[in-house]
Amino acid sequence: MVPSDTAPVRRGEEIDDAKLAAYLAPRLDHAIEPLAIRQFPGGHSNLTYYVSAGGVEYVLRRPPLGPVPPKAHDMAREYHVLSQIGPHFAPAPRVFLLCEDAAVLGAPFYLMERRTGVTIRREVPPEIAACPGYARRISEAFIDCLAELHAIDIRRHGLEAIGRPEGFLKRQVRGWSGRWERARTEPLPEMEALSEWLARRMPASQPATIVHNDYKLDNLMLDHVTLDAGDPALVSAVLDWEMTTVGDPLVDLGIVLCYWSEAGDPPMRREAISPVTAQPGWYSRQDLMRRYALASGRDLTDIQYYEVFGLYKLAVVLQQIYYRFQVGQTSDQRFADFNQRVRGLADSAVLVMETR
Repeated sequence: MVPSDTAPVRRGEEIDDAKLAAYLAPRLDHAIEPLAIRQFPGGHSNLTYYVSAGGVEYVLRRPPLGPVPPKAHDMAREYHVLSQIGPHFAPAPRVFLLCEDAAVLGAPFYLMERRTGVTIRREVPPEIAACPGYARRISEAFIDCLAELHAIDIRRHGLEAIGRPEGFLKRQVRGWSGRWERARTEPLPEMEALSEWLARRMPASQPATIVHNDYKLDNLMLDHVTLDAGDPALVSAVLDWEMTTVGDPLVDLGIVLCYWSEAGDPPMRREAISPVTAQPGWYSRQDLMRRYALASGRDLTDIQYYEVFGLYKLAVVLQQIYYRFQVGQTSDQRFADFNQRVRGLADSAVLVMETR
């Protein structure tokens, strides 16, 4: 049966199935044939494939095509991060195999567990929409899962070496400002003003935790069966651990607020991300913050700073993708209007900045 959440591999992003089969055969403890490869069409960065080898399902991740920034899209690091966090956090998929030999598929890749569930992107899937009270219950499961991740004792479990917590926020702001300069395709004074403000108004960091660094609704897989049955265990997987590190946990919460749209947001903010959470029944950003503060005990006095940084960072990410499109490193037409999204996010970040 063809998995419903996959699609045929996009032209130009094909995998050499013969090379993959030859590599996997001596490394997996089961038959490789028949080998089937499809693509998960969501996401704008790393390429993610569905691989069925001898009837066993896997997910394969590799970097995007074309040149990538230094230290970005590091498959070996993502593999090792997942292998360390997985034993302490059930929603993290297991990893099985890392290939750092670019001669096999043209870039490093790794193989991980295939989790099943439903992902919410720009629309609520019918199987989720049919569940009573789904918006409130998913809102709660979403923010509770983040609090659970931040509650992992990094010292007890020897996870401090995943990142460098000292000076983390300063490095983040400086790093993303540099990425903006390298990917800029036209003047955007709002982004320059945001860069300056973020450097000047930086708060003292919270005690360090695991930081997912891209925690958002469409990086979660939800179990609609447990949702329909009223079971609170709704999160079957948290995905995209590429940027995970150790540092200030409010960076994660700022990213959550950035992605979580509300009915009163400017249209460009809602549409640049996803309008789903602006629909009736979903938690507001204030609701999320209250529930997170209660679960974590953290002081959220400076949270607007982190929301501004989240919006700024997302604008830079989209600008990097748009830059790749502009210079011909990708022909994916989904990216053709990303410059408009960047402007909308920059304007939204300025609005939040000016309320502080």
